Amino acid sequence: MAQAAFAAGCFWGVQHEFDQVEGVKKTVAGYMGGATKNPSYKEVCSDKTGHAETVHIDFDEKVVSYEELLDIFWKIHNPTQKNRQGPDVGTQYRSVVFYYTDEQKRISEESRKKQELSGRFKKSIATEIVAASEFYPAEEYHQHYFGKNGVTGCPM
Repeated sequence: MAQAAFAAGCFWGVQHEFDQVEGVKKTVAGYMGGATKNPSYKEVCSDKTGHAETVHIDFDEKVVSYEELLDIFWKIHNPTQKNRQGPDVGTQYRSVVFYYTDEQKRISEESRKKQELSGRFKKSIATEIVAASEFYPAEEYHQHYFGKNGVTGCPM
């Protein structure tokens, strides 16, 4: 099983989208990229911990590739917005690819460059590509939030 981690705004919609992908075995909403150990949602929302709302993904590389996950990542949010997605504002909503291997770093950088050159975006891509750090699962009520609350489609 391989792993990936993406931050693309509020983790509810991001998790929902990746849960639909064949080959994705498990997703967990949580926090990554900050300094506070075991942060709570309230602490992350204070915009002082440095964490981004992140979805950690376990996936079967024989079914879905890391490149395919990146393609989905680019489609489900606006990577040109710095520290926000739509009405959600703050560093916790920034766009980040957290890589686990040098190969993931290389693929992520190539993918970002491809997106920049595609002409799809009028502004420069603000997405960070950084090494994965400690991942902290979010509180249980955040896990698979859309499913628990009857949301059938992502409002992104």
